[in-house]
Amino acid sequence: MNKMGTIINFTFRNKVRTKSFMITTLILVLLLSIGMNIPYLIKVFKGEDDNAKSGTQIGVVAEQGYRPAELLVAYTPPAETADPVTFTAFTSADDAALKQGLDKGDIEGYLTFAAESSEGVPPVTYHSKDGELDSSVQMYLQGALQQVNTGLIVGDKLTESQVAAIFAPVSIGTEQLAGDTAEGTDQAESKPVINYVVVYVLLMLFFMSVMMTGNMIAAEITSEKSSRIMEILITSASPLTQMFGKVIGIFLVGLLQIGIIAASIALNLMLPHNSSVMTDFDLDLGQLNASILIYGLILYILGYFLYALMYAAVGSIVSRTEDLGQAIMPVMMIGFVSFYVPLFSISNADTMLVKVASYVPFTSSLSLLLRIGLGQVATWEIIVSLAILLVTTFIFGWLAAKIYRTGVLMYGKRPSIKEIRKAMKAYKI
Repeated sequence: MNKMGTIINFTFRNKVRTKSFMITTLILVLLLSIGMNIPYLIKVFKGEDDNAKSGTQIGVVAEQGYRPAELLVAYTPPAETADPVTFTAFTSADDAALKQGLDKGDIEGYLTFAAESSEGVPPVTYHSKDGELDSSVQMYLQGALQQVNTGLIVGDKLTESQVAAIFAPVSIGTEQLAGDTAEGTDQAESKPVINYVVVYVLLMLFFMSVMMTGNMIAAEITSEKSSRIMEILITSASPLTQMFGKVIGIFLVGLLQIGIIAASIALNLMLPHNSSVMTDFDLDLGQLNASILIYGLILYILGYFLYALMYAAVGSIVSRTEDLGQAIMPVMMIGFVSFYVPLFSISNADTMLVKVASYVPFTSSLSLLLRIGLGQVATWEIIVSLAILLVTTFIFGWLAAKIYRTGVLMYGKRPSIKEIRKAMKAYKI
């Protein structure tokens, strides 16, 4: 047991210090940080700031007593409008205060009216230094001018509250029709957006972690075998201790990498300019299904060890690192299938393909996660799927141990399946 702990510690420390691990983790963190801060970066590079929408001041040029201008300056936005535009009246475009505000950037631009119309608001022109009008400000202006237009047409026939009620948005709710569910009688419920986001992120993280750590295991074993270091290592620790020590050590490396990525996501969400991201995208952590995280961890552990043992077995029968890529290709293809099935079914997690894949051990770790998070799955289905995955992992652990024990001492060309079976019969695990 002491030898196992030593191998685990050595493998973990050795892999964490490698440049490949550091660079890969750094690139992933940078890509995530850039992706989560793209809206803010666009504002920075465009020279915009938080006042692009909030507190935007626009001048209204018209003589005193001009009714459309007075109504526009007195316009009160709806209560749900978070970033209103402020209108300031000026008697002419040559007003000194207006010019000073434009020069300093305090005033974005100003509006002028055409000849007064008998009914409604006459044509309006927006003047600014760049001649452009921000899309959000334009929408705000259209709403304000439309309300002013209505006020001019109806006159005193309607009160201000009645005019405001005309423009109040009508609330539209959604309800899913009752139908057959996984239990056959319960009504299907739409899942909160936060569940979709968490499931998608976990699918990406688990797939990348298993693939990268699996390649690490196979490359580590093949490298030691090709350099003949393996012959020295087996004199101090048994082949099985080495294999499981490497698998567990690199498992800890994968957990560390996932932890670093999760921490970077949390830190980016805590930045001041990202404080409203959760609200803007209707993400509420209180609606998150906690079982996604609990079952996700269990499925990641079982899925990792299943694939890690396969990578270890393949790496042990390869004598040259140049041949490793071709040897592990079948395992990688199975991994891609297990990832793409749930990824392309994320909008409908209850398809027959996903249900079948959730019982196949090579694909169940991610497909079952999708069904738990976004589909309708019974408890007995989860238990059966986990039991199949657990039993398969133990079987492949036994099989990988026999292959590893015989494969690490077989040099030359890659042995055939018949040769491996013959060598395995000489050892009992």
